[in-house]
Amino acid sequence: MAPRVVSVEADGGSRGNPGPAGYGAVVRDAETGEVLAERSESLGTATNNVAEYQGLIAGLTAAAELGAAEVDVRMDSKLVVEQMCGRWQIKHPGLRPLAAQAAGLVGRFAAVRFTWIPREQNRHADALANAAMDAAAGRPPSAPTTGRPPATPATGSDPATAPASWEPRPSFTATRLILVRHGETEYTEQRRYSGRGDVPLSEKGRAQVRATAARVAELAPSVGAVLSSPLSRCTATAASIAEALGGDVPVRTEDDLIECDFGQWEGRTFTEVRERWPGEMDAWLASPRIAPPGGESFTHVAERAHRVVTGLLTAYPGETVVVVSHVSPIKLVLRDALAAGDGFLHRLFLDAAGISVLDMWPDGGVAVRTVNDTAHLAAL
Repeated sequence: MAPRVVSVEADGGSRGNPGPAGYGAVVRDAETGEVLAERSESLGTATNNVAEYQGLIAGLTAAAELGAAEVDVRMDSKLVVEQMCGRWQIKHPGLRPLAAQAAGLVGRFAAVRFTWIPREQNRHADALANAAMDAAAGRPPSAPTTGRPPATPATGSDPATAPASWEPRPSFTATRLILVRHGETEYTEQRRYSGRGDVPLSEKGRAQVRATAARVAELAPSVGAVLSSPLSRCTATAASIAEALGGDVPVRTEDDLIECDFGQWEGRTFTEVRERWPGEMDAWLASPRIAPPGGESFTHVAERAHRVVTGLLTAYPGETVVVVSHVSPIKLVLRDALAAGDGFLHRLFLDAAGISVLDMWPDGGVAVRTVNDTAHLAAL
């Protein structure tokens, strides 16, 4: 039987910073202290902080594979602990994807608690990390008690020596998400189910996108990131927004932002689906756990959307992030932000190129500022 609560001890380092790097992670039964899993790997050339994040990711992955419900993470990296708790800002571009990946794993558990511990209390993971660093450097393994050399001030984990890029951030600063639905397509105008099919923007959709981009630039002159579903109707919308923001923020595609897979209903109207699949339609409308024939349930889409939001809160604390996606993922984010019931999904209408804005705080507070703002489209 899988333990409900486990502890993850993780560490990582490099000899040279950057230099030969590696990580170690240990998963224990939180009640008995029994070692349930060990993970270690050489990383080639990397920095201390990259290796520490890789150790955390490996430990959380192992805990998930064991089926744990709750995790107590213990690390001697003050930087990783503070960043994962949302108290320190993540500005280094090399750490943001790793922090987002770790945050996605955090979202798979009922609870994850982070605690900083002195290095002497993290000897098991430290020894695994040292062995991995030795392997990366092509040297015989170090003695278990050797320990890695202290981090240099340039990347140290001590808040007194941390560089300005990682200064503590007030916990009351919200992360703002600007949620944008893509512009119109031919399917949008015809009211057809448009899921995984890569239907491009229509001429009207392109005009909507230009107006939306200008509006987003007014709302957020400074943006930490622009994320987009990989489908072209979203990437084209996101590219226009990034250009309106000055072109300094690249568009990053995120597979978890893709639209719901409507299976056999793809490209059909509601009336066509109702006539051909009346029972399946009734079941789908009654429960988010039911998927269209050959498709995906809203429950699964909600899990994807939650991973994205969790990752953004960790990677961009206190910043503004633009998220370009589709009706279903945006509705599900808004449903959870408003603590609404499942009926909300079929009662809220989101226009093409509509904008919704919400603020999210590290302590769990949420404020929905705007839902489906389309005033910028009035002149079209």
